[in-house]
Formats: sequence, C-alpha cells, structure tokens
Amino acid sequence: MSGHSKWATTKYRKGAQDAARAKVFAKLIRQIEVAAREGGSDLSSNASLRTMYAKARDSSVPIDTIERAIKRGSGELEGVRYESISYEGYAPDGVAVIVECLSDNRNRTGAEIRNLFNKNGGTMAEPGAVSWQFERKGVVAVPHRHDEERVLEVALEAGAEDLTDEGERWLVTSDPADLMAVRSGLEEAGLEPGAPELQMVPTSTVEVASEPEAKRVLRLIEALDDHDDVQNVWANFDIPDELLSAYEG
Repeated sequence: MSGHSKWATTKYRKGAQDAARAKVFAKLIRQIEVAAREGGSDLSSNASLRTMYAKARDSSVPIDTIERAIKRGSGELEGVRYESISYEGYAPDGVAVIVECLSDNRNRTGAEIRNLFNKNGGTMAEPGAVSWQFERKGVVAVPHRHDEERVLEVALEAGAEDLTDEGERWLVTSDPADLMAVRSGLEEAGLEPGAPELQMVPTSTVEVASEPEAKRVLRLIEALDDHDDVQNVWANFDIPDELLSAYEG
C-alpha cells in the first residue's frame, strides 16, 4: 500500500485529524455536492454518492448537513458549483504526486497549487505524466486487533482483491465497484470496517530513506493537503515508519 496511507495513520495518531475536524467536514460536504450533481440524489443508483455518504457518516457529519449538501448538488437548493480538477507533479526525490481538487475557480486553484509545488521543492507536470503510476482502488481499514486470516477470508468472500498490514490496521483493497459490498461483508462479520475510501494506489514506490529527504517530501504533501480546494493528495513515497512517526511538520 502507498506511503500516503501510512502518513494518514501517522497524522491520526498525532491528533492532527481532530485539529482539522472542521476542514474535514467541509471537504466531505463538497465531495457529496459534486457526487449528487454528477449522478443524481438517489443513493441506490449513485454509487459515488453512496460511498461519500457512508464516509461522511463514519466521520460524524450530521445527517441534516449531508442532506442539505445533496440538495445543493442536485439543484433543489441554491449553492456554489464546484468543478473536479486533478493536478500532477513531483515532490523532491522524484516522488510522484496526484492532487485531486474541487474548485469554483480553476485558474485560481491551478495557480495556488503550482505555487505550493514550487515553494516546497516540487514541480508541476503535464496531465498524464504521473497518473500512469497509480491505479484507483476501493480501500477499507479494519482494526489490527482482528485476526488476519479471518479478515482475509471475509474480505475475499465479499469480493476484495488484497489485504495489507499497515501496522495499526489492516487495509482491504478491491475494485472500486466492489467497495461497498466488501465493506458490508466486513461489517456483517463484526470486523468494524472504517469509512470506505476510493484511493489512487501506486503500482511502484520511491524509497525515501533519510530524514532530510523525508521532511522535504512530507512538507510538500502537508502543504497541498491543507489547501481548502484539495480533497486528496496521493503520492508513491516509501518512508520508514520511524521517520513518519518522528515528523512534526
């Protein structure tokens, strides 16, 4: 699994997610609006909206807030119109980076993302320059206290493709179309799956072994992740756990 998934675990352990709760809510709400606009407000027929709804509920976003976001997206309520945009580039040491945004002003967002790359030792690249190094997958986390063989058995039976050990959790990966079925299977088996995720998983990784190099890479990832329009940042770094844990931003 990607180094970015380990970085997300590290941030959670350090309490960074709690500090950014409002920002997490805002990003989830924006994703729900776009999913509703692109595929309609019916959860049963809109897989993307169904996934985002489950993710928002798992993140404790209030139901009425979710419902208002769906209505704004479907046009029942007035709201800002957001556009999905992806940017590609390289962090220091040749680490490939994909930045997924939702923006109401493409020119402004593009200029600001480019500036973040430049200020933090990275470079923007043309569309397609790094995306070939990633595959979109469905991902669900399961607490590590559950037995590996049991998790694997249930996951495969539900349609998953793989199981990896992230130290504090098992990560179950699947085809995006099978994500909700896999999560439901894990939940029915009492394995406490986390929020469903659609991730860009790297097909190969770049080893970043020294502390100075790791800091340069993580500073760029963190700067991009903090931008209001950025929904997800995916990267193919492989940084040792001890360097991730020691990073303080």
